[in-house]
Amino acid sequence: MMKKMFFFLLFLLFSVVAFSQPLQGFFLKAWKEKKAEMPLSEKKAAIKEKYTVLIKVNTAKTATQVSPFLYGNNTNQWMGQVVTEPVLVKQVEKLSPNILRYPGGNFSNIFFWNAEQNKKPADVPDTILYGDNRLLRKSRFSYGMSNDEKGLSLDNYYKLLEQTGSKGTICVNAGYARYGLSEKPVATAAHYAADWVRYDKGRTRFWEIGNEDYGEWQAGYKIDVTKNKDGQPEIISGEQYGKIFREFADSMRQAAKEINAIIYIGATIVEANDHREIKKNWNKGFFKSAGNAADFFVVHSYYTPYEQNSGAETILNTAVAVTDSMMSHIRQMCRENDIAMKPVALTEWNIFAVRSKQQTSFINGMHAALVLGEMAKQQYGMACRWDLANAYADGDDHGLFNKGDEPGMPKWSARPAYYYLYYFQRFFGDRLLASSSTDSSVVTFASSFSDGKKGLVLVNTSAEKKVAMLQIPGKSSSSACVYSLTGGTDNGSFSQKLFINEKGPQLPAGGPEMFEEIKAWKYTFNNKMKLALPARSVQYILID
Repeated sequence: MMKKMFFFLLFLLFSVVAFSQPLQGFFLKAWKEKKAEMPLSEKKAAIKEKYTVLIKVNTAKTATQVSPFLYGNNTNQWMGQVVTEPVLVKQVEKLSPNILRYPGGNFSNIFFWNAEQNKKPADVPDTILYGDNRLLRKSRFSYGMSNDEKGLSLDNYYKLLEQTGSKGTICVNAGYARYGLSEKPVATAAHYAADWVRYDKGRTRFWEIGNEDYGEWQAGYKIDVTKNKDGQPEIISGEQYGKIFREFADSMRQAAKEINAIIYIGATIVEANDHREIKKNWNKGFFKSAGNAADFFVVHSYYTPYEQNSGAETILNTAVAVTDSMMSHIRQMCRENDIAMKPVALTEWNIFAVRSKQQTSFINGMHAALVLGEMAKQQYGMACRWDLANAYADGDDHGLFNKGDEPGMPKWSARPAYYYLYYFQRFFGDRLLASSSTDSSVVTFASSFSDGKKGLVLVNTSAEKKVAMLQIPGKSSSSACVYSLTGGTDNGSFSQKLFINEKGPQLPAGGPEMFEEIKAWKYTFNNKMKLALPARSVQYILID
């Protein structure tokens, strides 16, 4: 009886330990204690209005550590050789994304890392098939050793990492395993990816195999079976991708072992239920052939309905809901397929809303703040926003910076979202704290720094002003520094301007010049304080 009891208790112990392991896994190996720097400030009088929202922070229990890799972004193959652009490099360094992804995007599956311009491997056909009914024509490829002024070479990507103090995450070409014309295209492409690991020499720890390979817009989704020599199906499936993944992972891990490097390899999975046949069965098929071979799972989301003219309320409501539902879906998929849950990386995210300049507006900045906070709460391991620079397209532009094609704006000027990302990382600590709000339209994220300071992000998603009472039990008399970020009155609900503590830009869009010199509003904090929450605003609060 005692022996049975011993093993039962041992089982419980292991169960508790396993359950309590942080979901971010190895992404937390780079976690470091974070100390907050109080900004220059100017005193503000206490607010006398009656509060309508009660916000409580529980400092007694730390919910989870915050991964340092949530603040990442994407480089791409059309932003130029940006190491020669000091204005952009300085802004990225100031933003401190910590992680930058390369080489795409969709370009990942047509990218040849060691090839010079227009010198693709001999077994790559001139024309690649796609599944989205595009015109059949000679395909465009991308080359890692090219100095083409429109692209970003591999060596300049490595240089950009050094200039901005960032780590890298690399997406290797899985499409090549499908459209390659060699006798063994999967093995050829896997060895090609492994050679990149050798060339990398341990600089990069995070690797993805393919980009959105389930999509008809991807190279490798559809192949000419009359030219394929290893019997692959015309249209890719999750099961076929799983077979490709295993061979890539084996080759890349062997390469890492040869150079004594540590790498982690991520697999593309589907983040939500989907009616389309390939995406509907993708995860099940992948797990069937790849099992537990992935070190982490890669998902992408553009949150709002595809290319709809979504309103501000719709956009903001997706931030928390979609972030939560993706993690729930992945957990469910793992349970259903008897697969161990792995860390999750959201390596592309933004919004799809179009036609009202939503993507370049302050609303997209608010959305970004909500996504960051919820990712910390749901324990995502890594995230890379899409992207640093794109194309203006009358405001339908995912780029964090103006590439030089936005009327009336200087090249590399920052979009409103930049400032929301900047203040979030500056005012959010290394540990998440439990917090609550009595108003569902006011979303709160609370954190602590290792030096004892508390960082809060309060998002008023409603179109009405609120007054909040903030309570943190046990805090003695201290001070709170606040930055309030709001939009302007231009362009209806989607102002292209960003105001920081009521100071705005002189230009038609973006934020105020010399924004780092703007003083925080300083309030006395004695266990509680009242705070004004303007309509559609984000408050970044640091309590000393």
